[in-house]
Amino acid sequence: MFRRDYIVRMIEDMTAMVAKVFALKQEKKTTEALWEVDELLGRHFRLNSRLLNSLSVEDIIDMYRLGGIIESDKLQGVARLLKEEGGIYAATGNTEAALFRSMRSLHLFLYADLHGADRDLMHMTQEIDELLNEVEAYRLPVKTEWLLLSYLESVGRYAKAEDSLYRLWEQGEDVAAEGHELYGRLLLTAPEALELGGLPLAEVRQGQAEWEKLTAAARQETNLL
Repeated sequence: MFRRDYIVRMIEDMTAMVAKVFALKQEKKTTEALWEVDELLGRHFRLNSRLLNSLSVEDIIDMYRLGGIIESDKLQGVARLLKEEGGIYAATGNTEAALFRSMRSLHLFLYADLHGADRDLMHMTQEIDELLNEVEAYRLPVKTEWLLLSYLESVGRYAKAEDSLYRLWEQGEDVAAEGHELYGRLLLTAPEALELGGLPLAEVRQGQAEWEKLTAAARQETNLL
C-alpha cells in the first residue's frame, strides 16, 4: 500500500510540474522551469540536477537497485524528469545539453522497461517514441542500442528491431547469435503480427538467409586472420 501511495503522489506531482514547466517555457522563464524539475528531483528522488547529470547511467541505475531488484517505476520517474529537463534546454536552443539529457533519459526508460516498469504509468511508450525522434539524427551509445533492440522486439516493431540489430553489427558488436535467435523467434510469430511490425514473413525468411550469410562470411574472415 505504501508503495502504491508513493507512486500515486509521484505521478500527481509530476503531472503538476509538467504543466508548470510548459507555462514557464512559454514565458521563456528558463531558470524557473529548471527549478521546478530540480525541486521534484529532491522531493521524490533525493537528487538534484547537478548530481544527476554528473553520474553515469549505470550509477543512476545502481541507486535504484535493492537486493538485486530494480525499482523500475522510480527509475522511469527519473528518466521522465531528465526528459523534461532536456526539453527545457531544447527550448532555449542549447542542443548539446538537451541531447545529453535525452540520450540518458532514453537509456533509463529502456532499462526500466526491461526490468518490469509499468508502461502505462507514465505513458512510457509515448515518451520513448518522442525521445527516439529527438535523437534520430545521432548514433546511440552501444549500451543503449542493445536495450533498444530488446524493447523494439517486445513492442512488436520488428522492422525497427532488425534495423537496431544491424546498427549493432556495424558498430562491431558480436550480435551473430542474437540475430540468429531473433530471426528464429520471428519465424514463430504470427504472420499478421509480422505484417503489423513492418516485417512480413517473406522478408523475415530473406533477412534470416542474409544474416546467416553475413555472419558466416565474418566467421570465415576471422578464422583466416
